[in-house]
Amino acid sequence: MAEPIKPKSSQPASSKQLPAVIDPSGSNNRVTQAILDFVSHIPASKIGNSTHPETEARRLASRAAQRAALTAGSLALPPGPLGWLTVLPELIAIWKIQAQMVSDIAAAYGKHPELGREQMLWCLFRHTTAQAFRDVVVRMGDRLLFRRMSYSVVERIAKQIGIKITRRAVGEGMSRWLPMIGALGVGAYAYYDTGQVAATTIAMMNGEFEMAEADAQEATAIPSPRKPSAMRRVIDKATTRKRGKPHAE
Repeated sequence: MAEPIKPKSSQPASSKQLPAVIDPSGSNNRVTQAILDFVSHIPASKIGNSTHPETEARRLASRAAQRAALTAGSLALPPGPLGWLTVLPELIAIWKIQAQMVSDIAAAYGKHPELGREQMLWCLFRHTTAQAFRDVVVRMGDRLLFRRMSYSVVERIAKQIGIKITRRAVGEGMSRWLPMIGALGVGAYAYYDTGQVAATTIAMMNGEFEMAEADAQEATAIPSPRKPSAMRRVIDKATTRKRGKPHAE
């Protein structure tokens, strides 16, 4: 008697044994949207203007880093597939702690009214991918010049940040299959990450920062040191040709 024909599976049998993982493209979209939603609001601060702002800023940074480590480590405790579900909530929880820290540090320096979406985005994610900010933030000595960003520019930067964060989250997510070790690692990284945010914020507050005027963005906001030298080479060539022409005749 012939054996009944078994229906073919649309996936190889070995794939059923693999742990569930985050879909990078889907997760990146969710992270990008979370960033866009997040930076649209600047947290209020109850910190007053400090006579020793840098000392106060470092105290606020230390406290925020400890909170971030504890929060991230706690959310990373669920093992296996449950751990994947806490990745985005963990990111958002840490961003909230870090954003409040940025707001409080700005208040300690007496610069909270100057804190906007562009500065918050810079402080939170500059260490993640500085390349994403190359066209919107210019360093001029100790001064930072911010170009006012349209929604499309913010979205582009958020996508670049989202890609970096998603890749890191996928790597961290694999460690969640080892609950205690994974939680310690995630907590340690959250502590380090918050310290990087604090360092960027303190450096910005110790200097000066301002917004470029909309009508002067192209003229002053994004100067390129290479353009003058290139222009000078063109002028020099033209001058050399003019000088050499009478001798050729």
